[in-house]
Amino acid sequence: MKINLKAKPFNLNDDDIKWVENTLGTMTEEEKIAQLFCLIAYSSEENYLDYLSCGLKIGGIMCRTMPAQEVVKTVSRLQERSKIPMLISANLEAGGNGVAFEGTRMGCEMAVSATGDSAFAQKLGDLCGKEGSVLGINWAFAPIADIDFNFRNPITNTRTFGANPSQVSENSVAYIQAIQKYGVAAAAKHFPGDGVDERDQHLVSAVNTFSCKEWDETYGQVYKKCIEAGVMTIMAGHIMLPSYSQALNPSLKDEDVLPATLSPEIITGLLKEKLGFNGLVITDSTTMAGLAMAMDRRLAVPRTIAAGCDMFLFTKNLEEDFAYMKEGVKNGTITQERLDDAVTKILALKAALKLHKKNNIPSLEAALKTLSAPESKNLALECADRAITLVKNKQELLPVSPQKYKRVLFYCIESGEGQMGYGISKEANQHFMQKLRDQGFEVTEFKPKEGFEGMMASSEEYKKNYDLIIYSANMATKSNQTIVRIEWCQPMGANVPVYINSIPTIFISLENPYHLLDVPRVKTYINTYGSSDIILDKLIEKLMGKSEFKGKSPVDAFCGKWDTHL
Repeated sequence: MKINLKAKPFNLNDDDIKWVENTLGTMTEEEKIAQLFCLIAYSSEENYLDYLSCGLKIGGIMCRTMPAQEVVKTVSRLQERSKIPMLISANLEAGGNGVAFEGTRMGCEMAVSATGDSAFAQKLGDLCGKEGSVLGINWAFAPIADIDFNFRNPITNTRTFGANPSQVSENSVAYIQAIQKYGVAAAAKHFPGDGVDERDQHLVSAVNTFSCKEWDETYGQVYKKCIEAGVMTIMAGHIMLPSYSQALNPSLKDEDVLPATLSPEIITGLLKEKLGFNGLVITDSTTMAGLAMAMDRRLAVPRTIAAGCDMFLFTKNLEEDFAYMKEGVKNGTITQERLDDAVTKILALKAALKLHKKNNIPSLEAALKTLSAPESKNLALECADRAITLVKNKQELLPVSPQKYKRVLFYCIESGEGQMGYGISKEANQHFMQKLRDQGFEVTEFKPKEGFEGMMASSEEYKKNYDLIIYSANMATKSNQTIVRIEWCQPMGANVPVYINSIPTIFISLENPYHLLDVPRVKTYINTYGSSDIILDKLIEKLMGKSEFKGKSPVDAFCGKWDTHL
């Protein structure tokens, strides 16, 4: 499929096209293969960075979250040493905190969507573009254009704009248009769309079971709008779409259907030809089991490019994966035409971002000034104020005050952040309790007592000692888990909300919006979509009636169950 470099999303002029063609013409085959790789940086360790930029001469890198000083050093070292400017990416999903610890976390996508105003998605794109670009980031692995159809999915959840395709589409477009004005390419992900399956593609090849018609009317519309808006790149997921794979290739047996990252039907046939996407396609992380389960890695590595992906994200073993890619070119799995096509897309993206014409070295002074801008914190405050949602209010309990409910029994429900947690604040419940105490409440943290049947604390003891019960669940979606559900304490589910008919009870979820599934009869339920101090401060205001609840749930927080409405 011929690339039109003058068309969307590259929009190159004749000089830019000349640079792309001249650069491609001077590259060796090995240099072309190296451009296919987008690897990873955890620090500014110079020997490693020099190996990537001067030794291997890779096409791009992703920065994990580091101190701003480390980010600047990393980017500077890479760009100073690279013969061809590098694509420098980061997960700018919720703010500049996706690349630098000092960056602003405005709010997850679901919080942004809960404001009910797509202007907040545009503000998120502005913030990510401003804070990312000043650190030298030129590529955002965002927005997440998945649709959270299945509340059991453990990885989409609050990272999405919700369950309404139109809302996801509108917010995704607003983010894309905003961030790309800063010279930061957006990457809508995870094509062909996560959120239908309840399994995590980090752990298994996920399946989007929608029919072609259902897909066209949902995910297809989202990606069509993103493409029309000029999204420069799209990230392919390790997600199968059997309906379209077999519609575009009727000879495919069920066992031959592959995840998108390996499927020419999905990447070339559906995305590039049917939807007309002319930009760059990158795989999701190739260390995921969703790719590894599909076929032997020796075959899979080059098959990603042969299928139509233009860049290969991360490696399981650096030397081995490079060898597999070279072997794939040598044996014809990747044709010379496909190799040149992919590298042309990579160079075209760099030209579209003007990396070949500007100084790509960030300034730490400018970065720190931007990252500490008061207006960024104000934006996070505004988002929290507009997003926090009173999902269920059956007992007219609110507002609460120390005068009415002095003695509070506080139930902490936690899950560990893990190595790949998405934005969870591990100390949030402790901070929340202290903020309540600062307002004059006497807060006692619940600790389960020993004893089974006949030996438990009496109900009358609880009614005598406490005026109010507050549950606070701090359980975030994260990679490499299979559920985001409450695991109750021993003995005998000691912390289950059994006093809802005798002691006023509020259940607050700081992260996962679907906990009503496990506490269906709770009469007052709140979703905050985050656990930062900014969000907790706004939550306290709303609990005490100093601010009204304004959020509108972007998903069915009742999980389709009749008893959650009771």
